[in-house]
Amino acid sequence: MLVDSAYRGKSVLVTGGASFIGSHLVDRLVEVDADVVVVDDFSSGRREHLGELAEDRIVELDLADRMATLEEFPECEYVFHLAAVHGGRGFIDTYPDQVLVNLGIDNNLYTAAAKVGSRRVIHASSACVYPVTLQADASSRHLLSEDEAGFDVPGKAFSDGAYGWGKIMGEYQLWQFALQGRFSGASARIFTAYGERENESHAAIALIAKALLQMDPFPIWGDGTQTRNFTYVQDTVEGLLRLGALNDDDPFRAVNVGSSTHNTVLEFIETIFDYIGWRPDEVEKQTWRPVGVASRASDNRLSRELFGWEPSITIGEGIARTVDWYEARDDRPQTTDDLEAVLLAR
Repeated sequence: MLVDSAYRGKSVLVTGGASFIGSHLVDRLVEVDADVVVVDDFSSGRREHLGELAEDRIVELDLADRMATLEEFPECEYVFHLAAVHGGRGFIDTYPDQVLVNLGIDNNLYTAAAKVGSRRVIHASSACVYPVTLQADASSRHLLSEDEAGFDVPGKAFSDGAYGWGKIMGEYQLWQFALQGRFSGASARIFTAYGERENESHAAIALIAKALLQMDPFPIWGDGTQTRNFTYVQDTVEGLLRLGALNDDDPFRAVNVGSSTHNTVLEFIETIFDYIGWRPDEVEKQTWRPVGVASRASDNRLSRELFGWEPSITIGEGIARTVDWYEARDDRPQTTDDLEAVLLAR
């Protein structure tokens, strides 16, 4: 699949484009000469993430405001919809009422995209849509496949918390708009992305921050045996672009975008320790902290079938790039108290 040529010269809107994943997506679209516009309310996204993107290509807009969204939404052929109230596990478990705003954001976005005549909408969904019962046993190393979550078969909707329920309803709304012929739609079920520009409310950056502060005992949330498929952000972006460029007869489909490799949190921190050349004498297992499900990784048979792709950047390479970026930041927390203050933020 020639991903670059699919977007060259095309009008592409990225909502949440100043965010962690969104800004990396914008970088790639600019690189392939797409005509990129960003919509963001900058509640958590940062303008400096947008680099040299011209000011007239940035629309400051709160998509939760339906009237403003319908009036100010830019015309575009492709929409990558990443805008959401989101944070790490600490945030989404602590503030479920806030993440439910996403139900309205999604509906406003789809309505506006239909109004301006967008051709294709790619929704950033989440692995949190999968039934928690499939992720309860860390030892099983189960790979989650797309047909295990949905809204048309009894028993396949039992999502992970308010955030997961919001995301599966975002998929459902998009499916309904697509069935009505408003545009074609796709939901990318994103798994445990990490990398440059992520903040300390997410596990990967929090663990890197603790290691660079040389915290000993070294605190981790949970007992460390919980598994995640840590997926480097450049792989996440590549999956989004390939899904967006897909041409097939289905008006809507959901596809996993994440690694099929299970790593425990203990394995992840060992990779960090190896890279920075330091390790603590003791790991403190904070089992009272929010940790989410016991096991999560992606079955990638569908992405291989549809566009011959799955993530390829190793966890060692991804951690090295992320640590180098994070260590060079002037604004990273310099004390454990500073770090603790941002762990539950967006």
